[in-house]
Amino acid sequence: MNALVLDASTILGLVLKDEHSSSTAKLIEALEKRSAVYVPTHWWIEVVNGLLMAERRKRLSGEELPEAIDYIREFPMIVDDQTATRCEGDTLVLARRYKLTIYDTAYLELAMRRKSKLATIDKALARAAADAGVESLI
Repeated sequence: MNALVLDASTILGLVLKDEHSSSTAKLIEALEKRSAVYVPTHWWIEVVNGLLMAERRKRLSGEELPEAIDYIREFPMIVDDQTATRCEGDTLVLARRYKLTIYDTAYLELAMRRKSKLATIDKALARAAADAGVESLI
């Protein structure tokens, strides 16, 4: 299993300096080594919204925001085109089972379908992944 599903909170933790942790280096290494890094269709919306919120909270300047986007674009993300068509089926079932939002469950469903590890710093999502038999990177 060399593929990885990357959630928005994890990449934001990488680009926002005040969120760097011991997992940051591990994530960069994993992104560089993976044959494929998958994200659901709503991923960019979540990421850019997170950057905008960071800017509004003065955690990121107006000049740094586009630089962060450019940096993120350097990673070879593959946007999964099936996320939306699965939201009312498999994803909804998983969201109910694990009491997650559809947004978060889309990462879990994608990792399960792609037989990938899941990179997340979201504790509830990581617990659900463990319960579902999906290995978490962070």
